[in-house]
Amino acid sequence: MAKIKKSDSTNAPVLRLQIAALPYRIAESGNVEILMITSRDTGRFIIPKGWPKKRKKKSDAAATEAYEEAGIVGKVGQKPIGSYTYWKRGVGEFERLQVFVHPLQVTKQRTEWPEKGQRRMAWLSADDAALLVDEPELASLIRTFTGVSR
Repeated sequence: MAKIKKSDSTNAPVLRLQIAALPYRIAESGNVEILMITSRDTGRFIIPKGWPKKRKKKSDAAATEAYEEAGIVGKVGQKPIGSYTYWKRGVGEFERLQVFVHPLQVTKQRTEWPEKGQRRMAWLSADDAALLVDEPELASLIRTFTGVSR
């Protein structure tokens, strides 16, 4: 059963928050390429995401997740480009979460990072990346992303 709280004003569900980075680069062709990674548990394609950190801006936390999970660094957008929801698998339960996505223009990949060797990675066109994700809202964000970091 989902852990959903009711908000006081609208009775709409209040979902727990995660933050994510949408890592991208501009190819020589001028097209946007998205870096997709696999999750450690299921092996499905995702973007780097995690929990917000206390006393850290959400955009900086998204950049930290991208470094920890893919070894990438770059210029992170301060404002999210959108959000999506998904069901997170837990031990014996599922929880619906809302993920705010910050663009991250990748400038380099480190040779060492915390989760190196635990995930597969691929640079893909936005259309191909959108086809690989399970979440329709995330696929739409990826498909319409123009590569403009804010």
